Amino acid sequence: MTDYDVLRVFCGPNGGYGNELGVVRDGSVLPGPDDRQAFAAKLGFSETVFVDDPERGVIDIYTPTLRLPFAGHPCVGAAWLLDVGELVTPAGVVGARQDGEFCWIEARAEWVPPRTLRQYGSAAEVDGLPVPPPGEWVYAWAWEDEPAGRVRARAFPGRGDGIDEDEATGAAALLLTDRLGRALNITQGAGSQILTAPQPGGWTEVGGRVRLER
Repeated sequence: MTDYDVLRVFCGPNGGYGNELGVVRDGSVLPGPDDRQAFAAKLGFSETVFVDDPERGVIDIYTPTLRLPFAGHPCVGAAWLLDVGELVTPAGVVGARQDGEFCWIEARAEWVPPRTLRQYGSAAEVDGLPVPPPGEWVYAWAWEDEPAGRVRARAFPGRGDGIDEDEATGAAALLLTDRLGRALNITQGAGSQILTAPQPGGWTEVGGRVRLER
């Protein structure tokens, strides 16, 4: 069995919740994309990261069914685990920094695959949503406290790969931040927390707590 770590990314204030992430620190054990895809499907996490150069932060990201050029919670988790100042992804170079209990990345909205950002009138409406049928990647959100930038969100990837709802989704949070043009404090899924902040030149920071599960 290939060695891998399991992280929880975007944990809540008490250290719970967060989205699980598989990280294969030695990507050379599975160098080919087909083997990586098969391993990511076997693990069944929403994403799995393969590290190809830990010093330079070169990573490769897979869902159970496809390879991603960029994704938020895998980048936050990998940056925290590798303790690097940047990550190299197929989409571009992602900035990274540690700030107390939070790990932050800096990326661009155009790196994110298409998502439907669907606003609802209240957090209760978002809480009550059923899982939609596959076919559309939906980020459902509502203001909890608009002046304070507090958002309630849930994410439905719609890929039909067994991940009906994503507990914490940094890329979708980045898109929402880019659209609204303001810093956000997002509670997603069962209780995960994602912080975001627009930066100059079209960049957006996304941050959260990371815990090593095993």
